[in-house]
Amino acid sequence: MVPALSGKMSGEALVYLDNAATSQKPRQVLDFLGDAMVQSNANVHRSMYELSDRSTSLYENAREAVRSFINAPGRENIIFTSGTTSSINLVADTFCRRLAPGDEILIEGDSHHSNIVPWQLAAERNGAVVKVIPTDVMLGIGRSGRVVFEELESMLTDRVKILALTHISNITGLVNPVGETIAKAHARGIPVLVDGAQGIVHQKVDVQEMDCDFYAFSAHKIYGATGVGILYGKTQILETLPPYMGGGDMVETVTYGKTTYAPLPLRFEAGTPNFTGAASLTPALEFAEFLRSGQTGKVLKEEECRIMSYMAEALASDPDVEVYGTGVNKTPIFTFNIKGINAGDLAQLLDKMGVAVRSGLMCAEPLINSFGANSVLRASFAPYNTLDEAQTFIKCLHRAKNMLL
Repeated sequence: MVPALSGKMSGEALVYLDNAATSQKPRQVLDFLGDAMVQSNANVHRSMYELSDRSTSLYENAREAVRSFINAPGRENIIFTSGTTSSINLVADTFCRRLAPGDEILIEGDSHHSNIVPWQLAAERNGAVVKVIPTDVMLGIGRSGRVVFEELESMLTDRVKILALTHISNITGLVNPVGETIAKAHARGIPVLVDGAQGIVHQKVDVQEMDCDFYAFSAHKIYGATGVGILYGKTQILETLPPYMGGGDMVETVTYGKTTYAPLPLRFEAGTPNFTGAASLTPALEFAEFLRSGQTGKVLKEEECRIMSYMAEALASDPDVEVYGTGVNKTPIFTFNIKGINAGDLAQLLDKMGVAVRSGLMCAEPLINSFGANSVLRASFAPYNTLDEAQTFIKCLHRAKNMLL
């Protein structure tokens, strides 16, 4: 089903637990990408020949697949970008051009760099201020890593112009109450962007039910190709935003004196897109739906619960392990350190045992630093991972620990 998972690493059977960084691809996505590069490798929207027509159809079919998967009201709400990072930068740049000195942008204390830096850049250009909804660690009232949304009420002032939320933290794995938080922001007339890079994988996303104004995610996190992002935006807001980049395909007419712009969504898709990569979203989302639905979904959910329970108990039972991210509403992302051992050294030893995990700052340096750490180890599971792999990971972790202490 997922060819890479039957491979080897360092001569050992591969246990791939870096899914929060990127997913492995199912056979149908790999086959699709190979076929598309041969049978429909032509630029989209521009030419009057069959090859281009095929490419355009695949590209626009993928847009419809995304629309359906997240229940967006229309295809014009789905903008293809190069990734979650690009999607958030698009909004931060275009929406924040209207900001004035003293205006505020709210972000969360568990944010990925991609949901921090774009807002800082926008604030610097306009004299605005970025404020942070703190975690319990930042306030010194706990060590779970949860965002203290109780602080939000006092922070939602008239100066706040946009709120940027994290659906699921890529460090703690905790699911944030985005629906409830969006409702509170909207009651004050404040639009909300949701970073869904992890959320799209572990939660069913209905953007109309959630009522977010923007939702951003990446294809490669959910079994599709790299270099493709998705930005959902409400039509009434997207229509007020200026273009993000200029170039081909985002225009209606061009003269040396003035340019008029194409309607949504092409207005925000300047230049030649990653049309083959974007088209891979159709089989990728079909695979994601398969993993969630029917008997397959039931079996995989039960396996995930077993993995969650086993991993939580195995890590908590070791007095040398400090886990970053605890709570009830959590996904199978486990970030931790072993006292006295460098996370990078652990990752390198695990690599020799066939276990692929992430070490470092995970593009969440402020959150990691708030825990008093400067590097961590993360094991992140996808629906295709098994309890056997979790057990292998813990066995190898103990072995590596004994070698390093």
